[in-house]
Amino acid sequence: MENRIKELFADRTSTRTLRGNHLRLWLSSIAYLILHDLRRLGLVGTELARAQVSTIRCRLLKIGAIVTVSVRRVYLSLSSVFPLQKLFARILANIRQHLPTA
Repeated sequence: MENRIKELFADRTSTRTLRGNHLRLWLSSIAYLILHDLRRLGLVGTELARAQVSTIRCRLLKIGAIVTVSVRRVYLSLSSVFPLQKLFARILANIRQHLPTA
């Protein structure tokens, strides 16, 4: 249980007000749920399928990329030497399978 509290950053209640700490815990809980769903849907069949939230954050989300936003799409341009390119593409394919078709 202690590790789950650390994953939520619940041990970092550093603001002086109760509202600030409440908001921080609320936002980190939402972020944890989003990463949990990413693990449940996108990481199926990958080496990160059973990884902790901190590992997923460090390996997949803390990367350098150029983000280009158009009217209908968001483009991510990763470095050509990004070591997890195939894994990243597989995760995106897994997520697309779960999206409703329009």
